[in-house]
Amino acid sequence: MLSLVDLLSLKGLDCSRAKSIKLVRHKDKRIDVEALLGGGHIETYQRIQGAPIFNCDYVVSFMGIDGTQARLLGVYRVGGHRQVQPADIVDLPCRDLVGETDVIYDLDEVPGFEDFKDRLVIDWGNNAISWHQWLTDKPVVEILPAGRRRPFPGYLDFVLPYTDLKTICDNPSSNKDWHKALAAVAGIYIIVEETSGLQYIGSAYGKDGILGRWMTYARTGHGGNAELQKSIEEGRFAKENLRFSILRTLPKTLTMTEVVEHESQYKEKLGTRAFGLNLN
Repeated sequence: MLSLVDLLSLKGLDCSRAKSIKLVRHKDKRIDVEALLGGGHIETYQRIQGAPIFNCDYVVSFMGIDGTQARLLGVYRVGGHRQVQPADIVDLPCRDLVGETDVIYDLDEVPGFEDFKDRLVIDWGNNAISWHQWLTDKPVVEILPAGRRRPFPGYLDFVLPYTDLKTICDNPSSNKDWHKALAAVAGIYIIVEETSGLQYIGSAYGKDGILGRWMTYARTGHGGNAELQKSIEEGRFAKENLRFSILRTLPKTLTMTEVVEHESQYKEKLGTRAFGLNLN
């Protein structure tokens, strides 16, 4: 049975020097770490530490997932560190968690692990609360299909960054649970632009439900919405900063008129015509 040490050794890391390699498992109750990954912020997030966590030569980084399992994010060579500056965290969504004495590490990703990133799943063991550990061998549970994202959590239990939405839509065989669930219902959804907080309320109906509507966003970034398209094309914000979530699911048996009535109610409640990205 393949183990973590087997794989690291196969790729050229000297695992005989256990005190030179640390394992970290990112799972934080305060924030959605998956959203940080999808938004391209995970490397900044993990580089910032309030203690000398990375007192080693290499860091093998994982995302905590179901139970005690963890999914590989990458392998990094540790360089120096310095005090965090405001410019380091200007784009970090969770910058309010950064302390005045926190430091930022130089982490250079080690090549050769690309085929295993976001795919290799290990069992961290019973001591999952210990999120950083010196290298110990851990069993490989599985290697996920390429393009697989986290399991579908429930209609009202996720905020999906654009990059994750695109990956899910582009890899249907690897994300069958997402495709099946999103295609099964009509509904009202919200898109939030991360940097400005601007919101767009939309609706989905028809035979392909929410999935069919969101596929257009995955292809274009704006889904044909006039204000979103204008904002992206003029460079006011990037499609990579969009976050998708569902406000309400509805039966696909409802007519377009009935679904749009629900959509209008949410626009009124959240003020997205006056203060957001809805033009009608």
